[in-house]
Amino acid sequence: MTLVSTRYAFASAYLKGEESKVITVDHVDAILQKSSIQDALEVIRNTDVGGYLWERPIKTFDDVDEYLWMYLGGCLERLEWLRPPPAIMKMSRVYVLKYDVWNIKIALRAVLTDKRAPMLPLGVIHNRGLSGELSSAKSLDEIVEVLARCGLGDYADILKENEAGDIRARLLTELRLDNRYYENMLSTMRKMEEGLLLVRGLGIIIDLINLQIIFRSVIKDIGLAAAEFVLDGGYMLSREAIKELLSLKLSEIIASLEHTEYHEAAEELSRAYERDSTVTAVDQVIEKHKFRLVKELLSPRVLSPLIMAWYLIVKEFEIRDLRLVFKALIDGIAPAEIKDYLVISS
Repeated sequence: MTLVSTRYAFASAYLKGEESKVITVDHVDAILQKSSIQDALEVIRNTDVGGYLWERPIKTFDDVDEYLWMYLGGCLERLEWLRPPPAIMKMSRVYVLKYDVWNIKIALRAVLTDKRAPMLPLGVIHNRGLSGELSSAKSLDEIVEVLARCGLGDYADILKENEAGDIRARLLTELRLDNRYYENMLSTMRKMEEGLLLVRGLGIIIDLINLQIIFRSVIKDIGLAAAEFVLDGGYMLSREAIKELLSLKLSEIIASLEHTEYHEAAEELSRAYERDSTVTAVDQVIEKHKFRLVKELLSPRVLSPLIMAWYLIVKEFEIRDLRLVFKALIDGIAPAEIKDYLVISS
């Protein structure tokens, strides 16, 4: 066995082992029966994320939130230390740029609205020790300067073109940031081993994000005006197809998706909306099917960069579910009210 194949085998075994340590539905059920944060942490103490949280001084949801993201950053640092094959690390590094985009949006909103929010402790900007400078930026020029120092010039260029004005202008700038991220991801993936599967997986995620926009827009009767806010690079849904769907009724959209991978999600979404009459049903259903479809595609694959993509997705959904569970616990929300919103632990 060559050195590269040996490293792939080791990396695959490690990542699959980590996947087996994520929280389960039993953990969630037990947490939701507790009345304090410490009792809840005791439930997951023997999991990887639970062991990490147990050793931290957690008193509020903000503490939980901060440490969960720090935990994910630590997972990525641990992988770097294990020195997996270069393709796996390339997959990781291009993927986690999404957190830089997230933090750039936070900084942009702070400059334009003077409303500041904490940065996520992940990404290139964080690793360069420049999160503080980004967070305290008072102008677009200061944000652009931080990005240039981090080698994120293509994102800086988008901010240079930002049109001052209303919320629509800001949202379009944020959309361009997202599109640049997915464009870079797709470009990198096409050059990788099993790149076509990676591109398909990312394209499915983009499609489902766009379907989220479509269904929310149709329910709110926004219609074609939402077309300018969709992402490019989807697997099955072109911009033209999205415009057509935006002009239809909910039942007509479901019929149009009949021979696609998204028909099951559309049917479930329609039932959920009829039952609850709330637009949040869209997010609830789409997130579950995003996880399901990507799992079917990527989870069985080993000895390739696909295993890294799947690992990152699993850890993100684990953190998502834990944030929801602890928020419910701390705010005194009944377990039944959030169970349908959980994904990996449902």
